Amino acid sequence: MLVTEGENMTIHFDPALIEQFLSERQGDDAFSGVILVRENGIPVLERAGGFAQRADRLPNTLHTRLGTASGTKTFTAAAICQLVERGLVNFETPLKDCVGVSLPSFDPDITLHHLLSHTSGVPDYFDEETMADEDYERLWLQRPMYTMRQPRDFVPLFASGAAKFSPGARFAYSNAGYIVLALVVEHLAGMPFIDYVQQNIFARAGMTDSGFFAFDRLPEGTAAGYLHDDDGTWRTNIYSIPVIGGGDGGAFVTAPDMANFWKALFNHTLLGPDHTAAMLTPHITTQREGRCYGYGLWIDQVEGQITRYTALGGDPGVMFASVVLPQRGLECTIMGNVEGPAWVLYGVLNQALAGK
Repeated sequence: MLVTEGENMTIHFDPALIEQFLSERQGDDAFSGVILVRENGIPVLERAGGFAQRADRLPNTLHTRLGTASGTKTFTAAAICQLVERGLVNFETPLKDCVGVSLPSFDPDITLHHLLSHTSGVPDYFDEETMADEDYERLWLQRPMYTMRQPRDFVPLFASGAAKFSPGARFAYSNAGYIVLALVVEHLAGMPFIDYVQQNIFARAGMTDSGFFAFDRLPEGTAAGYLHDDDGTWRTNIYSIPVIGGGDGGAFVTAPDMANFWKALFNHTLLGPDHTAAMLTPHITTQREGRCYGYGLWIDQVEGQITRYTALGGDPGVMFASVVLPQRGLECTIMGNVEGPAWVLYGVLNQALAGK
């Protein structure tokens, strides 16, 4: 877990704040999802709450599959890094030379590095700088969500839009950029993106319960995401987000599988040392002080030292955060199928990690 000899390992994780939160929140404010915290590879907190399927009152368990939303970008980045490692491309390869679709309005100077680090300036179909969750639901009024089944289906939503800025000018989180990266994977690997990730990321990492599952074909043990309407009733998110995930989001994982992913990443099962380092390098600063972006991961630094890696995502009815504190040997995953309480719990977790 990237803990080096001589680092201070005397600060241990105290789950008291988490336990207090879980015991105090009841009813509609209760946490629905899974939290797993491991210290030096040993579980120190394992909790599941709420229902995976509310109508049948099927409870979430530690091994329930839950959505990752934009946390999937971490897997997409790992896939691109693998293709670079194989010598099929490099990080400075122009997009125009390695994507199998026509994107005539895109700047010809855009590289894979720009896309991976959210510095490409490509137009986005869901611009998180200006749009909110309710806007995301409205995207599917003209193009039904059940038609969005592969990366190419998203291209008409952004391909002809105006660039936000010149490549490399600044950071701007881009969902479309990671859909384009999925198209690159398909072009170079000669297979559907979700099959590549299943075979080369999930299978190699021992993520045996994870995958890209269509809402109309969910396997056993998979949680639905839920939205709480103003009239007090609950509805699932099946009409709120694409029917199946892709390069920018939507894979389903379990908390133990995320532990397996971090292990496989850090022990070089997925990538050799050089390309693991490329993924974990802070490539661009973001709008938040001390927070940078690597390839598919948020990276926090203090005085030039990396303190935290985070895979993070949120969709209507989905909350996902998986955090590694390399200097402390801590690894924490929270997944919620009801957004609000899960995000509050994530704030409590951050307090606990800070020792507050």
